[in-house]
Amino acid sequence: MSVTTVPLRPVSKGGLWLLWIGLIALLGIGVAFALTHTPRIGFEVVKEGSGPSPTKADIVLIKYEGKLDDGTVFDSNEQAPLQVSQVVPGFADALTRMKKGGKYKVVIPPALGYGDRAAGPIPANSTLHFDIELIDFRSEAEVRAMQQMMQQQQMMQGAPGGAPEAPGAAPQP
Repeated sequence: MSVTTVPLRPVSKGGLWLLWIGLIALLGIGVAFALTHTPRIGFEVVKEGSGPSPTKADIVLIKYEGKLDDGTVFDSNEQAPLQVSQVVPGFADALTRMKKGGKYKVVIPPALGYGDRAAGPIPANSTLHFDIELIDFRSEAEVRAMQQMMQQQQMMQGAPGGAPEAPGAAPQP
């Protein structure tokens, strides 16, 4: 069995520099393409809030108004409790950047909103514009604990008008 070898000529130093310059140029073009073609939300702070920001696992209480490009209001609410993980990706991204008490203007491109599907009064491929105020937020565990406390209080108080006591039962404190 014989092995055939092919002699390779050494690359000159000038050729190596051209190779590196070409590689760097390709990387730069790739980064520029990624930055210009990756959808991002528009995020403007109108009034700075304070404290930490909510996480995707939190439940927020917000005041908001949502508009389309032409100014048509498609939704608004004075006190809306929302689970951050249950909203469209662009809205969740915006919520995790907010601070309690702050007011924000957010623009969500279609790719981070409802995309190519219509959702109620929102046509397909719509850019969404929101004015949002983050009133408060809590972790899901805190909200569940508060709900359980409220249910226990309601059970102790009985039905509206007071629950009739069983004969011979001890009075409740």
